[in-house]
Amino acid sequence: MTGQKTQDSIPRLDLAKIVQVNQSDSYITFPTDIGNLEPLMFEANVNPSFVIRERKDSRLMGVLTAQITIRMFNEESFPVKTPSYIPQISFYYLASEKNAANRLTLFGKMAHHSNGQDGGFYDEDGNINLQTGNFATNFFELGLLKSGFSKTLNAQKFFKSAFEVHPRSWMLEELHGQYSGFRWHNAFLAYKLPMRMGHRRSVKADFSLKAETTWFLDNINDWDTFNIKRFNASFTFYYHPKFLEDIGFFVQYYHGIDYYNIYFQHRLDVIRFGIMTELLRF
Repeated sequence: MTGQKTQDSIPRLDLAKIVQVNQSDSYITFPTDIGNLEPLMFEANVNPSFVIRERKDSRLMGVLTAQITIRMFNEESFPVKTPSYIPQISFYYLASEKNAANRLTLFGKMAHHSNGQDGGFYDEDGNINLQTGNFATNFFELGLLKSGFSKTLNAQKFFKSAFEVHPRSWMLEELHGQYSGFRWHNAFLAYKLPMRMGHRRSVKADFSLKAETTWFLDNINDWDTFNIKRFNASFTFYYHPKFLEDIGFFVQYYHGIDYYNIYFQHRLDVIRFGIMTELLRF
């Protein structure tokens, strides 16, 4: 009986929660970045998700997402330059047993990434046109998610590994050879649960940690196979204070190429602060 009670007290993850972990967070940063990012008023990521499933306990689930990332620059008139539009559809399949403590989920994604501009890719000086230059690519991603619960740490853990592919015919010709079309993503996440978690209660994580890496595998910019420029990494710490309902504070370190559409030739080393939605409950 004691063993059964211990087993029942372990938080169970349904497919909807696993999907939510893999969707990018909605957030807004403060104008206090430390690093080489252009001065911003804020960066915001809006990522609503619309779930497609037959019933709550389905092994197969689809997710429609109309992701938008914007930056308001700290310049005259505070312009919002070339937002990133990343509409996407994802499918998830729970490959392990529904009642298993450790779960394996397979997923696939189809997405479009553009900046809504129609100007020439290069300006008159031959540089990339950051103001009105057209940026567009389409890609798919295939990967897996492993999840489990650590009783020692009282934390829910996740591991992700996936390959992202941009076929050459799916992207602008100007991007060939300088924008990576084959990427290997890995991520580790841990959600620390409150120490006084009641029996079968719905609880929020006190804080979460996320470490993410990306390695560019294709031939770009004539870089050697093990050139450190191919490596991108980020580390995010999120804290959910008890006096807030659905948002919390985060600090993030990011190193690598700029992910903001046509700014991809910029290399960033930046520490950012902001607020982030955190609706995940166990």
